[in-house]
Amino acid sequence: MAYDAPTAHGDHNAEPAYDIDGIRAAYPALADGHAYLDGAGGTQVPQPVIEAIADAYRQGISNVGGASATSRRSDGIVAECRRAVADLVGGEPEGVVLGPSMTALTYRLADALARQWGPGEEVVVSRLDHDANVRPWVQAAERAGATVRWAEVDAATGELPVEQYDDLLGARTRLVAVTGASNLVGTRPDVAAIAARAHAVGALVHVDGVHSTPHVGADVRALGADFYATSAYKWSGPHLAAVVADPVALDGVRPDRLLPAPEEAPGRFERGTLPFADLAGAVAAVDHLAGLDAGAAGSRRARVLASMAAVEAYETELFGYLLGSLDAMAHVTTYGKAARRTPTAYFTVAGHTPREVAEHLADRRVNVSNGSNYAWELAGVLGLRDSGGAVRASLAHYTDRSDVDRLLEGVADLARPGADHRA
Repeated sequence: MAYDAPTAHGDHNAEPAYDIDGIRAAYPALADGHAYLDGAGGTQVPQPVIEAIADAYRQGISNVGGASATSRRSDGIVAECRRAVADLVGGEPEGVVLGPSMTALTYRLADALARQWGPGEEVVVSRLDHDANVRPWVQAAERAGATVRWAEVDAATGELPVEQYDDLLGARTRLVAVTGASNLVGTRPDVAAIAARAHAVGALVHVDGVHSTPHVGADVRALGADFYATSAYKWSGPHLAAVVADPVALDGVRPDRLLPAPEEAPGRFERGTLPFADLAGAVAAVDHLAGLDAGAAGSRRARVLASMAAVEAYETELFGYLLGSLDAMAHVTTYGKAARRTPTAYFTVAGHTPREVAEHLADRRVNVSNGSNYAWELAGVLGLRDSGGAVRASLAHYTDRSDVDRLLEGVADLARPGADHRA
């Protein structure tokens, strides 16, 4: 029996303007009977992506830059992947740097940019962020002798107040790193307002878009991002990442590279041979996202924006049901109350450790995450880091009502006196 949601969240029997059954049918993994509520840690992959990767290997590929047809095929895959990622986030293909992970690319970029920093100069990071958008900048600043300044989070709401940046920024600020959305509590800070303040003092802006890209339409220009990081495996693609940069921002930035490696951007930021078949999968993933709204028309960029608007509307309603239902349980405490959020619930259950809750749900084939999820600073702000963090349930565009009901039923079971975390 489905868990009864509070009536405040509307009529959930109404037919949604979103073909969730058709979308789910594209994902072979969903047939295994698990409720995948761990999308913030990595999404499942649809059949078109699987086929695109397999087809790249079936057709034969060679390394780029050669005279053979297979080498030219690889050249084309790389170029198309840059165009697809640019269409996804509103960037330019010439600024798309490809790599193995957001963490690796951020370390690479931080190391290169920090060569232009010195004592007395400043870098601003945020306690809202995943550590991959904190530690690379902190460590690079320390090596350069630069000062690190911190933007603080309101622990009660999970908000990142914009006004504090008026005091944090100044003539010596060289870079501001901020997230597009918290991977822990879902907060979507006002990145555009922060970026405007940063640009007013001549600073660059690096936005971690890993957790926001799968849930809202991204526009790097509107955000004011000089650098925007995203990971394909968070939006139903393979395990690879990209930094989408303003090509002008890459001018003069010289990372370490092999002497025969490309000297021009974006190639000079890409170390070693790229995974060509996975790049073909990333293209298919963007095309899949662009088709989530069957009525979307026009360019791929236009279809992406229309589809992501439909995704946001669908997820917002479903998340309202999830969060309202969790808040109605006396034995559950949820964290984060930001006005703008991605569909990410972070919660604890009285009498049970986060790991026990995750294991209890896993026994019921409901997949969630537990711990700090690499949001090291935020988990500390919330007072949860040293006690094992909390449970994270994150929705994706293929999550349906039954997935959420199974989570809620499993959490409700833990209210029973003496309830064991095992089935």
